[in-house]
Amino acid sequence: MELEESLGHRFHRRELLEQALTHSSQAREVEALGAGSASSSSGGHNEMLEFLGDAVLGLATSETLFHRFPTFQEGHLSKLRAHLVGQRHLLRVAEQLQIGHYMRLGRGEEKSGGRNKASLLVDALEAILAALYLDGGWAVARDFIVRVIVAPELAHMKLETSAIPVMDFKSALQEALQARGGPQPVYTLVKEEGPEHKKIFTVEVKLPEPAVGQFVAQGATKKRAEQEAARQALEHLAALPTGTK
Repeated sequence: MELEESLGHRFHRRELLEQALTHSSQAREVEALGAGSASSSSGGHNEMLEFLGDAVLGLATSETLFHRFPTFQEGHLSKLRAHLVGQRHLLRVAEQLQIGHYMRLGRGEEKSGGRNKASLLVDALEAILAALYLDGGWAVARDFIVRVIVAPELAHMKLETSAIPVMDFKSALQEALQARGGPQPVYTLVKEEGPEHKKIFTVEVKLPEPAVGQFVAQGATKKRAEQEAARQALEHLAALPTGTK
């Protein structure tokens, strides 16, 4: 598989990579057609691998930052890690690897543009990290994460000046509103849907006077949805005339 060339690893257990690329919609269709018991106990799709891959990614990233930036404060390291493991950055990596081309989707998900959905691409990437870990061990998974996900992004940051990108958008929004002399934003959980292990949270943030605005975002966790809504609100504030308070 060409993807193995991009990953830099030849799988001994090819089924791990195939599982990492299989969305639950495809596994359900296979089971419904009686072509196998793929989705029983999640053995045929990538959700459990995604769970493990998220942990592998977090540890490898934390270890790299810990050794590379020993003089950084814990808060700076946390912000860096949040950026490196965040959906926006992982989506770029998934697109560079053309993971969407290799994903195995059910017909409905295929028709709805699943190959280009950010959440599915990021989930598949995290599942692939777990597959690398299970097939090649910690060294293989860590090497890929550092080489493809962490190091290239760090190279684009001017970290010697501590110019760390804003990742904690909620705190940044709070500080921006305080600077304008206005009250704090109000976050409301509008909706949560989906199965217990795969919920989607919809959050609304309202900016009171004088920087009035209302923004809605979704995320795999309530915290992620709040961060995305706060990011939108920050963009709104940045677009206001400089004299607006």
